[in-house]
Amino acid sequence: MTESGTGRMLLSHNFDLLEGVFPAFSREDLTLVFAEGLSQYSGIKCRQLNHAHWMVEVLFSNHFSPPQVGEFCAQALVNKRMSQGKVDDSFPDVLILAGFKKTPPLSDDPEALQPGQWGVDVVETQSAESFLMAMGWEDKTAGKSIEDVFKVERRKRL
Repeated sequence: MTESGTGRMLLSHNFDLLEGVFPAFSREDLTLVFAEGLSQYSGIKCRQLNHAHWMVEVLFSNHFSPPQVGEFCAQALVNKRMSQGKVDDSFPDVLILAGFKKTPPLSDDPEALQPGQWGVDVVETQSAESFLMAMGWEDKTAGKSIEDVFKVERRKRL
């Protein structure tokens, strides 16, 4: 578990792009994207996980709200993709889709998502709108508050 005054997010990666446009990140590379991208914020730490679903753990002080940390994660990923040089119509939309865990853990694995923590799907897709529609985001989140779910979108601007 986390120390008092510290939040925990577990990140997974949903790579919904055509092959060859951008390389998919390995678990190690994805950890580096967030460790480097969030290093400017004291009170935020990242580490790689060896869980079947969750790839990166982000621990953050209570000086930051979970949606703020989500914004930082989205910007770190956008910055990394921009550094790879393809800022055109193939540039991905980035989504940070987060849900607060209230139910018991699905396993006793210490790297599993625990109650009181955020599970975050980091999505790279050609169309955020199509992705959200296909997964039924609006229906799944209807009536839930920012304390339960949040979404960060970074859509390509061409």
